[in-house]
Amino acid sequence: MQLTTPAKVREITLFLTMRKIKSLFTLLCIHLTVTAQTIPALTPDVAVKLSKYPLGCIVRQFPNKTSHTANSAVDAQLLPIQLHPVFYGCFDWHSSVHGHWMLVRLLKTMPGLKNRTEIIKQLNTSFNLEKMKAEAKYFTKYKVADSYERTYGWAWLLKLDQELYTWNNPDAKRWYAALQPLTRQILKLWKAYLPKETYPTRSGLHPNTAFGLAFALDWSRTLKDKVFETQIIEKARSFYLHDTAIPGYLEPDGTDFFSPSLEVADLMRRVLPNTAFVSWLDKFFEERSIKRISEMPVIIDINDYYQAHLIGLSFTRAWCMKGIAKELPTGHKWKKWFEATADKFLSNALPLVFNGNYGGDHWLATFAVYSLEK
Repeated sequence: MQLTTPAKVREITLFLTMRKIKSLFTLLCIHLTVTAQTIPALTPDVAVKLSKYPLGCIVRQFPNKTSHTANSAVDAQLLPIQLHPVFYGCFDWHSSVHGHWMLVRLLKTMPGLKNRTEIIKQLNTSFNLEKMKAEAKYFTKYKVADSYERTYGWAWLLKLDQELYTWNNPDAKRWYAALQPLTRQILKLWKAYLPKETYPTRSGLHPNTAFGLAFALDWSRTLKDKVFETQIIEKARSFYLHDTAIPGYLEPDGTDFFSPSLEVADLMRRVLPNTAFVSWLDKFFEERSIKRISEMPVIIDINDYYQAHLIGLSFTRAWCMKGIAKELPTGHKWKKWFEATADKFLSNALPLVFNGNYGGDHWLATFAVYSLEK
């Protein structure tokens, strides 16, 4: 057996030390690259670029996914604009609704936008009282239409209503008044449905219950609808209060644009008092789930309509993490983690909004605006 000489030992030690230094240096470079990455901001220029997407698709009727349940040969042949005289564009009803919300929001928060006149012109066309009455009538005119867009589209409609209600502006007041027939219809449907909702839908897609309840709760508090607020809080507590060790480590599914676990947490921060929420959150998330939902979504084909959902997943994770982090006390183990991870999601997702096709163009700009404002 050949014994290792002292010189050989020193050589091996030096080699291993240099490898360790090189590895640490590589990790440091990666860390500095990530931390030095510019965090996207909703500047006026970015806002104008994003606004062009809903402006272009609100009046674009095709391609279109109506999700209409036909009751006869006659209504099976109706065009999207005949079914929905306002929210017929942007591929589907809910995307048109939240595209309108986005335009209202940008006008409200950035009055100096270069394309302000163009946006106002489009909103004046959309917020027409007779057209909104026809939109409201859809939910009673056709069989099973009372469940149409439940509750994702309903949630965005209330977000649009809330945005207009809180804006002291002559145009906004006119638009708000025009929207009321539809708002009242959606509110009536939701209040009737909520007591019958036996189980939550924990999907990463449109039917996600927690997302809908969070937006509805925001609306109820702004409009001071105590009855609806109480309904929502009671339902949220019955669904999620006793959730522990949620399996976020299994997320995402291949077409998710919501994180089911983060949506629940984002709702419960609204429902529970702060101390109770922090205690609940500590039992809700395990470390392996936190790490899993902090990974960047892998997108192979950005032009695939369903894989484009994963771009939206970065935005929704970001806005949930930002909201949750605000409720956590200084020094909580997840506070800075959520804040930093949210910024990484935004840095990852925003450039992709401008590089896809209509599969993302018809909806992603709204998600970008909502998450960037957070």
